[in-house]
Amino acid sequence: MILNETPLIFDGHNDTLLNLYMSEPGGGRSFFERGQRGHIDLPRAREGHFGGGFFAVFVPSQPGTLVAPGSDLTITETGYEVRMAPPLELAYAQSMTISMTASLCHLEAQSSGALRIVSTVAELATCFDTGVLAAILHFEGAEAIDPELNALEVFYRAGLRSLGIVWSRPNAFGHGVPFRFPSSPDTGPGLTEAGRRLVQACNRIGIMIDLSHLNERGFWDVAELTSAPLVVTHAASHTICPSSRNLTDRQLDAIRESDGMVGLNFEVSAVRPDSFDEPDTPLDVLVRQIDYLVERLSIDRVGFGSDFDGATMPREIGDVAGVPKLVEALRKHGYDDFALRKLTHRNWLRVLGKTWR
Repeated sequence: MILNETPLIFDGHNDTLLNLYMSEPGGGRSFFERGQRGHIDLPRAREGHFGGGFFAVFVPSQPGTLVAPGSDLTITETGYEVRMAPPLELAYAQSMTISMTASLCHLEAQSSGALRIVSTVAELATCFDTGVLAAILHFEGAEAIDPELNALEVFYRAGLRSLGIVWSRPNAFGHGVPFRFPSSPDTGPGLTEAGRRLVQACNRIGIMIDLSHLNERGFWDVAELTSAPLVVTHAASHTICPSSRNLTDRQLDAIRESDGMVGLNFEVSAVRPDSFDEPDTPLDVLVRQIDYLVERLSIDRVGFGSDFDGATMPREIGDVAGVPKLVEALRKHGYDDFALRKLTHRNWLRVLGKTWR
């Protein structure tokens, strides 16, 4: 039974904008009506005590660069490897990014005040207090930013407050990890010179840097350069699930020392020790991951980073309306209300307060 004390939930990552953008017109996917498609819409968000999150702008591969379905996946004796996605052209990335950023603006305009794009901690706290769904504009990969960083200033003025340097492909700033299991995250070179300038510029103007998808050498380059806490919006423990996308103990220690945080990815292949893409993954697997992250980082540096609308969720959660089931599992496991409020939203508020200007 879900208790009434379910706290407000703020989430480190979703791909809802892309899911809505790619939906066929008239296909039954609406943000404002309760549906069965996708993971987040406004009615289900309210059912799940969902106070908002980082709404990602993700640019898919360019038309004509895709391979036949399934041909990019190689099954090995011990796991799998997915062929690295090709780089994007700047003009294509900027066009898609502007379109999807506009789609978030359209949602805000159409919401009659139910959704707000936030760019300050004060605005975020006000949304928490008033029940307005808070959306942080996040870019999952910096392909829309030119190496001279002119576009960074423009997108900041448009509301960008969180930037992932890479997705799992190379770009002008660094190198993403391939989707590979089992694998170390040490899969290639570190940041480029443009990437180093990007980190410094984000620190200067107050954009949170997201280290999700970045390879290990790039991670350590950022750790050396940045003046802000190290933040990974959606990942899990490499010790439990040795995927290239996950964080080693040494990386977790560096995040702790920087007073940063990690949002736990709910994607089943990121949390299971065998990395199987199995929807019938029990909530105990997520609880074990949270236990490990809390042990390594402390209760002040762990949150949720679901990857809703972009990954396979545990069937027990299903969609955003099901997140209270995870909260209740954590409560039964021994987390009290004070700890749960930290995990569900307060830690995100804290780290953004140390990052944004």
